[in-house]
Amino acid sequence: MPRTPTAAIVGRPNVGKSTLFNRLVGRRQAIVHDQPGVTRDRIVGSTELDGRRVDLIDTGGLVPGDDPLGLNRQVMAAVEESDLLLFVVDGKEGLVAADRRVWDELRPLGKPVVLVVNKGDTRLAQEGHGEFYALGVAELVLVSAEHGGGLGDLVEAMAALLPEEPVEEAPPDLPRLAIVGRPNVGKSSILNRLVGQERALVSDRPGTTRDPVDTVVGLGGREYLLTDTAGIRRRSRMTGAPEELAVMMARRQLESSDLALLVIDASEGVTSGDLAIAGAVNELGRAAVVLVNKWDLLDEESRRRLEESWPRLALVLHEPTRVNVSALTGRGLERLAEPVAATLDRFATRLTTAAVNRLLEEALRRQPPPSHQGRPWKVYYATQVSAGPPTFLLFANRRLPLTSSYRRYLENRLRAELDLAGVPVRLVVKQRSA
Repeated sequence: MPRTPTAAIVGRPNVGKSTLFNRLVGRRQAIVHDQPGVTRDRIVGSTELDGRRVDLIDTGGLVPGDDPLGLNRQVMAAVEESDLLLFVVDGKEGLVAADRRVWDELRPLGKPVVLVVNKGDTRLAQEGHGEFYALGVAELVLVSAEHGGGLGDLVEAMAALLPEEPVEEAPPDLPRLAIVGRPNVGKSSILNRLVGQERALVSDRPGTTRDPVDTVVGLGGREYLLTDTAGIRRRSRMTGAPEELAVMMARRQLESSDLALLVIDASEGVTSGDLAIAGAVNELGRAAVVLVNKWDLLDEESRRRLEESWPRLALVLHEPTRVNVSALTGRGLERLAEPVAATLDRFATRLTTAAVNRLLEEALRRQPPPSHQGRPWKVYYATQVSAGPPTFLLFANRRLPLTSSYRRYLENRLRAELDLAGVPVRLVVKQRSA
């Protein structure tokens, strides 16, 4: 089958790789900040060159010989996957020893390379960029990633060096799963277990994962687009602007997903942070399956703490399926396929209008609606208007407040009758005269 050509953006830290990536893909997908080392995982985006789709990989800064978190392994994995390297250097700073060390790592691989001299809108870059020819790279392009200058020349150079492959058809519209949870609960380790390779960076340092990473994964014969997201933490506990930006991107990733795989640390039980994230999942109308990680490390006391705190989480997420796992050994992850598929099927539930009205009539009969100033609340007609999550439109003699206990009663009745465990139900009530 035809394969989409791939180009990796590489270089030492803080030369503008992520800014260039965002320019080429046409949207702010990678985190951009002037602090070295902000990009840690590989980020993949797509663009078109002369009518051909090209995948771009943004990588973290390569620092040969200094790799406490395994960042260099991630960069080199991206390099090996790629057909072309965009080797980015800082034209304002000129050729430095760190650039030479990076090139010493890349040159033996024999990949086609475009040397991208960034900050080409500065006088220093324009007057001194010739010194970069000392690296021995034939194709050199002067650009300004921040302002977009020189991108036409870069695109032309890329098109000439990338393999002539047919454009691959767009991938199918797969259900999206977002791995969410507090920092350092094992999200990246679970992703790596599921995809069978070191796709996301793993470290015991909280906050290591900052950029969202998308991977197609198969579970029980079905394919999903799986995303590992930055650990969501409270603003008061953030450690600088890059982490705050990462949290914002993680929340956006959750907004675009269908189902959240909420990872919690079994040894800590359900914490207030877990409940806050569960609240966001519910607020955004996403289905949920909960992965209780580090299950194999529980002692009797921590097991008791977990079981006592679980009902609070189950209430927020509407009795979701719970899967006890160990990211370290992979134990329990083989049981994930069935609850994910079943929960997504429930998330996509659709009913006929007649069925909706029968269910509501039964719920109203079981518990009569409240009255206001002597007038009972009355439903004239109901229908399902969308799925994912199941959303129902009710025409009534007056609106029903969002905080109404009777609204919650109706949502719970519909969820119970339709077996929608782990799935939110939405009611939209419109006022209409009889």
